[in-house]
Amino acid sequence: MYIKDIMTTNVVTIPSTTSLADAKRIMDAHRVRRIPVVDRGELVGIVSEHMINMATPRKGTTLSVWEFSYQLQAIKVSEIMETNVVAVSPDITVEEALSIAQEKKVGSLIVMDECKHVVGITTTNDFFYRIVNPVLGLGEPGTRVEITGGGESKALEDIISAINKLNLTMTNLHIISLPESKQKDVVIHLATDNAAPLLDALKSRQYQVSIRHR
Repeated sequence: MYIKDIMTTNVVTIPSTTSLADAKRIMDAHRVRRIPVVDRGELVGIVSEHMINMATPRKGTTLSVWEFSYQLQAIKVSEIMETNVVAVSPDITVEEALSIAQEKKVGSLIVMDECKHVVGITTTNDFFYRIVNPVLGLGEPGTRVEITGGGESKALEDIISAINKLNLTMTNLHIISLPESKQKDVVIHLATDNAAPLLDALKSRQYQVSIRHR
């Protein structure tokens, strides 16, 4: 899977001269929390809802409503935006992109094409909702079966053979390999609510199995 498969396209951008008030209105209108800042086609920064909130006068201030609104209009995003933006190509893998995000300690990556045009944005939520959630089966129908030690190559071949013999549909599979454990377990997501036939078949083959709840 590549970043272009999970990124948000049709990205809203704003110039650095945009006021905080206008930036907040644009975010609310498009239901986004981060906006790339682009001047004359060049990416110069990124501004987030959190940055705007931190720069906004706090409740309880002695400022009048007029003074409050004036400050929001007077402050430009250029004054608060993050200029050290991390940009990636749409053709890199999600693994590489996630590694870059973790290394740079950022919550979002701007996706730019070879002409340096902003073509997308991806955030921590994209990694969770579009990659982690499907792997863990969150929100997906069916049943997840965990087989202790089933992640080893020979055991995995045997388990898949049992699934095929029962004509069951497997929608996902992931191997659990914990640092402190010498064995590899496997979790198989079946497209059925009735996993009893597989549990019985695997138990007869001396596997330790259980239903892994979500």
